[in-house]
Amino acid sequence: MTGLGLLDQQRSRATRVCFLYIAQPHQVWHSLSIAVAMARAWPEIRVEIAATSAGHLDYIQGMLDGLGGAPITLRLLPPAWLRRLSKNAPPPKALMLALNAGRLAAYDAVVTPERTTALLRKLGVRRTALVYTQHGAGDRGGPFEPRLRVFDLVMAAGPKQRDRMIDEGWVRPEACAMVGYPKFDLVDALPPSATPAFAKALPTVVYNPHFHETLGSWSAFGLSILEQFAADERFNLIFAPHVRLFETASEADRRAVASFEGHPRIHLDLGGPAAFDMTYTRQAHLYLGDVSSQVYEFLRTPKPCLFLNPSHADWTGDESFHHWLYGPVRETANGICDAVSAAIAGHGDFLEVQKTGVAQTFDLTSVPSSQRAARAIVDRLAVLDR
Repeated sequence: MTGLGLLDQQRSRATRVCFLYIAQPHQVWHSLSIAVAMARAWPEIRVEIAATSAGHLDYIQGMLDGLGGAPITLRLLPPAWLRRLSKNAPPPKALMLALNAGRLAAYDAVVTPERTTALLRKLGVRRTALVYTQHGAGDRGGPFEPRLRVFDLVMAAGPKQRDRMIDEGWVRPEACAMVGYPKFDLVDALPPSATPAFAKALPTVVYNPHFHETLGSWSAFGLSILEQFAADERFNLIFAPHVRLFETASEADRRAVASFEGHPRIHLDLGGPAAFDMTYTRQAHLYLGDVSSQVYEFLRTPKPCLFLNPSHADWTGDESFHHWLYGPVRETANGICDAVSAAIAGHGDFLEVQKTGVAQTFDLTSVPSSQRAARAIVDRLAVLDR
């Protein structure tokens, strides 16, 4: 028997699953392939996508078209006035959830790549299963937190993430599914964005600072790093910070970054599609960053890394900084280009630990991750329906 089987026998109506997007569009990459896999393999399930902006839906529709389509209904969540108040940023997540709790309660499951959706339980949504797909596979401790307990199913990209969530008591074993990394399915199926056209073919560094106010390196080192690369002729630089870093940046910061526009060896992207689809992490020869989970996407193909520790964190032996084992760690940005050169030359010292770390992070098999994730949702719904 294909599809839900047991659920079909127990319900007289079609099962409805909503893939919800209430944050920045980069999160679409972490669950859209699951929606497609479910819609194609379980036609008896009504798969719907709900988003908080028309721009999100246009972006999603373009991706669906690139994948050859799928029987999925797209819905724009109200209210329009909240979108107008939010201007260029996504509407406030908590308020959007509060205003749409009744609509979301009509679904059998809500699948989300972010944790704020756990608020639905406090808003009175009880019967609907909540599924958290994650939106990255990093080490930073923040995502390992109490809201995970609210979800009926939490996905893990690999044993590192699964074991930590279970061992720390955030997720029960029966509510955790290790499914691999569905984003890779999309990345492999869709063409990359256009790569930066640098004037010279030099080794390319991607600088990817996180928005974390203390662990992120932008406020301490960012402008100095851009200035040093602008003056050094050995490297090209892609400045692609986490999309949230410049979402609320000051005009002074924006003007400072804009001064590097048009530089022949520097490409700026403060949150475009190429920053979401791994175009830059695939193109770059070295990753320069701090605590973003994007380092693991970069290391899908092991390559040199260099990490920045602006807060002088005592990180040795702390699993929240495990990725800092994959390259040199610096507490200053002085001489950053020389440090990059040294990291490239010394990559062999970190190659094996990178390979081991990637294997612990991503449990990839011959079955696509998106199919494994869709199956995990279907199986969990069957259990919860008994």
